Amino acid sequence: MPTVEVADLKDDDFLLDVREQDEWQAGHAEGALHIPISEFVARYGEFTEAAPRDGRVHVICRSGGRSAQVTMYLAQQGIDAVNVDGGMQAWAAGGRPVVDDEGQPGFVL
Repeated sequence: MPTVEVADLKDDDFLLDVREQDEWQAGHAEGALHIPISEFVARYGEFTEAAPRDGRVHVICRSGGRSAQVTMYLAQQGIDAVNVDGGMQAWAAGGRPVVDDEGQPGFVL
């Protein structure tokens, strides 16, 4: 499974957050696309409209398990996808900003 460390992500990398709605509302990476894993297949068209055509998709969840599943699914579709190792827990621990739905400081649920 292709993975990437939080420290290796650039500010303009495409980030797909697959956590559930309550987790997203508590705190997420600003600019990430949010499609919960429980809705991902049904909302796949929404993903394809937003995803970069020739770029890499960085998939993130709380700790890396759910995002690994979505990363495998995307790879099977021929998409260049990588799992963010450690998920949002590693994101926050690495000092990356976490915001809530109002753009205020958030937290990882």
